[in-house]
Amino acid sequence: MSEARSNDRSQVPPSGGGGGFSEEKLAKVKELISHYPEGKQKSAILPVLHLAQESFGGWLSTETMNYVASLLNIEPIEVYEVATFYSMYNLKPVGKYMFEVCQTGPCMLNGSDQIIDYIKEKLGIGVGETTADGLFSLKTVECLGACGYAPMMQFGKNYREHLTKEKVDAIIEECRQNAAMNN
Repeated sequence: MSEARSNDRSQVPPSGGGGGFSEEKLAKVKELISHYPEGKQKSAILPVLHLAQESFGGWLSTETMNYVASLLNIEPIEVYEVATFYSMYNLKPVGKYMFEVCQTGPCMLNGSDQIIDYIKEKLGIGVGETTADGLFSLKTVECLGACGYAPMMQFGKNYREHLTKEKVDAIIEECRQNAAMNN
C-alpha cells in the first residue's frame, strides 16, 4: 500500500451532503472488518458496500466507492471492480421500489420476458431506468435461485413469485399506496 494514503477514514465523504458514515455506521464497518484476519480488510468489501448503498440513497456514486476504499485502506479500483461485477449494487440513482426480474433460462421459459415487457409498458420505463416520479426502477438480473417459482423477481428483500400481469399490477398498486401513506 502506498505511503501517501492517509488513514483518516473521514477524508473522502460521499457526495450528496452529510459527509461520511455516522459514528454508529463507522462502528459497524469496524466490526465487519474485525471478522477477517489482520491485513485482509478487503474481505469486508461486500457488506461494507451494502451498508454504503443503504446509507447513501440506495446507490453507489464514485465518491461513495472512493470513501469505501479509504475505509478499507484499498485502492478505489478494487471497489469499482466489485461494485460493477455484482448486479446487487446500483451505480446510479434508483427508484424507491426496485423490481429485479430474473431473466435466466427457467424464468424465460415461464414468461419472464413477457413480465419484463409488461412492467416496461405499465411504468413507461426501460430496463435500467427509473420512473419520472422516482418511485420505480426496473432491472434484469441473473438467477435468483428460485427457478421452481418462475417467473419471479426480487422486490426489496423479498421474492415475488409465479408472476402474472395481475400480480404485477397488485405489486405496483401496493407500492403506490405505501408511497402515498409515507409522504
